[in-house]
Amino acid sequence: MKRSFAFLILLLVSLPGMAQMKLIKKMLSNEKDTTRKASFLPIPSLGYAQETGFEFGVGAIYSYYTDREDTLTRSSNFSLNATYSTKKTYNITLKGDAWSPGNKYHFIGDVRVKKMPFNFYGIGNNTLKTDEDKLVMNQFKAQFDAEKSFLKNAYTGASVGFEHYKFADQTTGGIFSNNATILDKDGGSVAYLGLSQSYDTRNSNNYPTKGFFGRITYQYAPHLFDAESFTGSQIKVDIRNFWSVNKKIVIGVQGIYYTIQGTKTPFYLLQQLGNDQIMRGYYGGRYRDENLMASQAELRYRFINRFGIVAFAGVGKVFNNGNFDFNSLKPNYGVGGRYFFDTAKGLSVRIDYGVGEKLANEKRQSGFYISLAEAF
Repeated sequence: MKRSFAFLILLLVSLPGMAQMKLIKKMLSNEKDTTRKASFLPIPSLGYAQETGFEFGVGAIYSYYTDREDTLTRSSNFSLNATYSTKKTYNITLKGDAWSPGNKYHFIGDVRVKKMPFNFYGIGNNTLKTDEDKLVMNQFKAQFDAEKSFLKNAYTGASVGFEHYKFADQTTGGIFSNNATILDKDGGSVAYLGLSQSYDTRNSNNYPTKGFFGRITYQYAPHLFDAESFTGSQIKVDIRNFWSVNKKIVIGVQGIYYTIQGTKTPFYLLQQLGNDQIMRGYYGGRYRDENLMASQAELRYRFINRFGIVAFAGVGKVFNNGNFDFNSLKPNYGVGGRYFFDTAKGLSVRIDYGVGEKLANEKRQSGFYISLAEAF
């Protein structure tokens, strides 16, 4: 009886460890899952910034196929990121990218709720670090797109969106409050309707190794709110192409052009250079204006199914309407690592370090990023 009891205790103690070892073995396995099963990965979100303090939370991505038998049906992905900081800021983002069986329909969703500080440096492509002004933003944003394929690889769609902003200036007498050309300093709302057209021959929507992707969207914001609300349109162009050098090396290139056209454009709707997807290394919003133009190339080396490394470089700039040229392009470059938690679908956690320009009397601009999925 004592032996049986001791064996039972040993088994209960060993089971959690055995489960953990099984999970670790699965997460490090180089084998490719061909069953097309759904996958779910929760990861902790940790960070620190002077404005937010210590930031902590959780992120997760859920991926599945609407038709597991059809190998041409793309994977549908939903991601959630929720963080809170010691200075009582929060950021909740929910994104969805769903494909119907046979890729006949495509649905995109993006919902964000934020309260967070950020640094404002002015408007234009040549702002200065010495003009830094600290603001606090409250944001709610929601956008939903639906597309249908009428021709092979081509998708035509419509979108609807709403954005609301509220701001508080933390620096008395700074560039934000003293610049009379900055509109809607307290915040505001905008709603819009849009159309889109895309063409997509990529062999994967998560980790493409060959193919072309091009998408153009047009969004119109009618006059719906107060007399000072924005009325106008926004156009976005996104073009990408991928080539396989061999089974392990892929080259990807991307070019984007975003423009906003209208009257009384508030500063919070201006295009911003720098984020974790393109022009990595620049503080998001350090440079902002009515137009954004940027391009990048990425060399991807996936030496085994679970792990890969990348090198990237690009150029970009912002400019106001009617002032287009190729002068003053800002460079960026960097390296990164990839862990593929779902090798079959090509879903990854990425770590990137990007470097930007070095201005006189300023430190070289740079940024460190931990994100889900590839940059493009």
